[in-house]
Amino acid sequence: MDKEIIVAVDAMGGDNAPEEIIKGAVNAANCFPVTIILVGQENVLKEVLAKHNYDAKKIHIVHASEVITTEESPTTAIRRKKDSSIVVGLNLVKEKKAHAFVSAGSTGALLTGALFIVGRIKGVERPVLGTCLPTKKGFTFLVDSGANVDCKAKYLEQFAKMSSVYIENMFGIQNPKVGIVNIGAEKEKGNSLTKEAYELLENADINFIGNIEPRDIPSGDADIIVCDGFVGNTILKLSEGLSMTLLGIIKKEITQGAYKLAALALKKPFQNIKQRFDADEVGGAPFLGLQSLVVKAHGSSNAKAIQNAIKQCIHFVETDVVGKISQKIE
Repeated sequence: MDKEIIVAVDAMGGDNAPEEIIKGAVNAANCFPVTIILVGQENVLKEVLAKHNYDAKKIHIVHASEVITTEESPTTAIRRKKDSSIVVGLNLVKEKKAHAFVSAGSTGALLTGALFIVGRIKGVERPVLGTCLPTKKGFTFLVDSGANVDCKAKYLEQFAKMSSVYIENMFGIQNPKVGIVNIGAEKEKGNSLTKEAYELLENADINFIGNIEPRDIPSGDADIIVCDGFVGNTILKLSEGLSMTLLGIIKKEITQGAYKLAALALKKPFQNIKQRFDADEVGGAPFLGLQSLVVKAHGSSNAKAIQNAIKQCIHFVETDVVGKISQKIE
């Protein structure tokens, strides 16, 4: 792709803003063919930027005087805080001044704003949030991971189609395997939503492999796991909590008493395991089904996570995922 790729970044969003956000943006600008627009309080951003070395032609600031916090009502905040970093950043995408927007700020405000400001691709019933979960074979893409708590079967069918396009183009997995989360592997299992969705997915133009029980997700037999946002967010948070707890228990056990020497020998393998469970390696969760890409980075994102989220945006634009999703939905 010859055109210049521009990514807007919410420099005020997240637990580590603005320092880690700006550091990640600078690293991305220094490593990748991208122009970055930092959105936030100009005087604050200039002060932090002054600590870094970067090409001034590749990083620009767009002032936004307000910040939306996680405690605020998403709909009210989007409506009232027109000059917030989230709203200003989303408007840059809407006005085609940026190809994508990354934020580690309020998830609710970002998704609400993205829906009403950026807008849906024609034919898309509901945009969907997707998150990569580590598995034995690499990862699986969980959709919906929290954007749509109440769903219809038609939504799940579209989630599967959009995710198939995303995984094919972003990760090079041809004809990705799609499963639907259920309480049993048999076709007749589940509630009315999963039963109806099964019929639609079975007849859709995707590689549908049937029901997946939650305990089988870590095996990695499916590239994409489809469910409503309530179930997906529950799976996501349980997975995060369980992985952190297990890693903590193992670390404690092997770093005390007679096992201390063994801990030194096992340091590298455990670093590799930790890296596989590190959300910062992925970058962020894409909000699929919009007219442009919006990426939700984790609230605790560090510079590496932001850099990877920007890299994710570049590849998304280069492979024209929006155009291909549009074709798939039509």
